[in-house]
Amino acid sequence: MMILQRIACILVLGLISVSFCIKSNFGDDNQQASQFQVDNELLSSISEERNPEKVESNKLQLETEQVDYQQVAGLIDLRTTYSDGAHDLNFLIKLAKERGFDVLFINDHDRMAMEYGIFPFRNILRKREELPSVNSRGADKYFQGIKVAAQQHPEIILIPGSETAPFYYWTGSPLKDNLTAHNWERHLLIMGLENPQDYKNLPILHNGFSTLYSRQLLPVSTIFLVLICLGFLLALKRGYYRILGIVILVNSSLMLIEFHPFKSSLFDQYSGDQEYLPYQELIDYVKTKGGMTFWTHPEAGAGENIRKGPITVKTPSHPEALLITRGYTGLGSLYGTWIKMTEPGKEWDSVLLEYCLGRRDAPAWGISTADYHKEGENGQRLGDFPTVFLVKEKTKDEVLSSLKQGRMYACRAGGEDFRMFVLEDFSISDSLSTSRAIMGETIKLKNSPEVSIKISSSDKGNYAIKVRLIRSGELINTFSGTTPFVVNLEDDHVEPGKQIYYRIDIPGELVSNPIFVKFRRGQE
Repeated sequence: MMILQRIACILVLGLISVSFCIKSNFGDDNQQASQFQVDNELLSSISEERNPEKVESNKLQLETEQVDYQQVAGLIDLRTTYSDGAHDLNFLIKLAKERGFDVLFINDHDRMAMEYGIFPFRNILRKREELPSVNSRGADKYFQGIKVAAQQHPEIILIPGSETAPFYYWTGSPLKDNLTAHNWERHLLIMGLENPQDYKNLPILHNGFSTLYSRQLLPVSTIFLVLICLGFLLALKRGYYRILGIVILVNSSLMLIEFHPFKSSLFDQYSGDQEYLPYQELIDYVKTKGGMTFWTHPEAGAGENIRKGPITVKTPSHPEALLITRGYTGLGSLYGTWIKMTEPGKEWDSVLLEYCLGRRDAPAWGISTADYHKEGENGQRLGDFPTVFLVKEKTKDEVLSSLKQGRMYACRAGGEDFRMFVLEDFSISDSLSTSRAIMGETIKLKNSPEVSIKISSSDKGNYAIKVRLIRSGELINTFSGTTPFVVNLEDDHVEPGKQIYYRIDIPGELVSNPIFVKFRRGQE
């Protein structure tokens, strides 16, 4: 009898050990599965893009008729007191109206939390620090507050969203005073997503109870539940079996809690750098929900090495994010730091060229990002970095449509009157027809493209400027002049059957979005 008891004990404890090993390695398996899913989606998208018979609704708009657009200046990447901003929404609205801005994108943090736990029960024996955010204070309340403010101020278009940091990871030890959180400041902006439940289910670390991955986690959870039931049945018996049952019941319950089948992310902060898999997961999720994602300040150096109490926060610049991730809507092409990734031939151009070659299903659009928290802080003012939208009418839907389709340009405002350069015209046309395309559009041509550029100043003044014309990543001309500035150029460049693009900039002051040119083949 004693031998049978020992055998039963060994078998049960062995099962518990195997279950714990499965739990410990499940994160790696899921990360590999996520990578496999991303790779398959890449192959699928490339295949679809190279099949000319497939036409998707999200392909670039081909210019068929000339439309009169009006320009509406907006501000993106604004924080309020709902997260770490210093001002409430009404203050921002009042200031924006005084300074002549018509659109405000509110991007409070969706979650600002850090956790560090002790192995092997990191989800149980843990220290958590959390700051106010959309999800900690209530996503429903956040969106309702913006909706009420929009009704009270119909002259201002308010568009809610969030700033998100899907992932970070730990190195070092608190015992050695070198505990470091990596990539804490690697941020994306979420826009065009207005269902509070979608924010509650965001695939980011520490986002609370979520059923997003519960089906994937069910098999391992079932093992722990079986062990809990077995332990409970044995605990009802007497003697040795009762002790064994209590041990199994307690350990299996702890393992189930540690495994956390209702976690908000398949990744954890203890398994090292997962590169861009957590970010791709977030981008894909937002896209499936109909929203947009933008990489914001990927070259900012403010978060490279910061000491925060007992820990160090380290976030190096990461322009490679533009090349590694797919499916995002765009990037911050102008903000408070001097940017290199928008220089001719750098990361942004590489992404646009990949689109032209059929390796991406959509281009990446450029916007200005303010990262606005407090008026006057570090010289920061509401309105320093506007994004100007080309819209048919001044409505929220039209602004979101322009944002999704690339009909906007990024600029910097200066002076007491927030003077900025106005891109009155940037278009590509065909001398043999009335076809014309603006930013975000594609024009089909058989002959040389004609480029039209007209730039003025918002205060109607005369200012010296240098305008760079970039074709498919190559700087082909730099124009010097004074506002109002006009250039009409016929570019003697034709590549039958190929697709190219043009974009312009005034370094540090204005960045346009691209116009695509698709050259017809000889017989078309």
